[in-house]
Amino acid sequence: MQKRHRWMKLATAAIAALWLGAAALPAPAAAAEKLNVFAAASLKNALDAANAARARESGKEAVVSYAASGALAKQIENAAPADIFISADLDWMDYLAKKNLIKAATRFNLVGNRIVLVAEKDEAKPVEIKQGFDLAGLLGDGKLAMGEPKSVPAGKYGMAALEKLGVWKSVETRVAGAESVRAALALVSRGEAPYGIVYQTDAAADKRVAVVGTFPPDSHSPIIYPIAILAESKNPDASAYLDFLKSDKAAAFFTAQGFTILK
Repeated sequence: MQKRHRWMKLATAAIAALWLGAAALPAPAAAAEKLNVFAAASLKNALDAANAARARESGKEAVVSYAASGALAKQIENAAPADIFISADLDWMDYLAKKNLIKAATRFNLVGNRIVLVAEKDEAKPVEIKQGFDLAGLLGDGKLAMGEPKSVPAGKYGMAALEKLGVWKSVETRVAGAESVRAALALVSRGEAPYGIVYQTDAAADKRVAVVGTFPPDSHSPIIYPIAILAESKNPDASAYLDFLKSDKAAAFFTAQGFTILK
């Protein structure tokens, strides 16, 4: 009987030791916390392709929320959970920087773009975009689709270009301001607007539209997409993600969609 009691005490001690040892070990590697990226809508095709390639190689996934840069910046300001922000212009990144909502040392300019005039493919005819060109006449009774000129970067670039070319006043009451550049593109693609101003990368992403003219680079400020890690991010994968987007491998996905790589 004494032997039996002694055996039970030893067994109990061994089980306890096993439990304590297990508790001291690190938890099994649960799926790493996914990176949350807020990105300008115009990046969707290129960034989705780059993220998919990275996930295949590393197993690390990024969850991307696409929208107009201003809408995303406001969400970040209101404490939306995100790790990375990629804006379609410098203004909205500067907005967050002034509020100390990004890690300034991580910020860099990722890619560049151009704005173009598009039309539904079946109706597309070349347009010479120059000083005083007759955009109002081209529109006829229709609307000009573009991002909301006061908040959406593509709309701001478009308005600046039309002002520089002396055309804005003739069309400002005819503008169908969309919540994002992709929404503006859809208006043309569905035949709801005869012309639209979008990024050349967006035009390449929709086979139902065609570029009929490209705005001169000096008609607006340079189109730059800055990226930064957000101040509240604690995701250990954020820095590696930025390094990946700087790589030649990622660059190939952006250039395939018509972006220019900024060094």
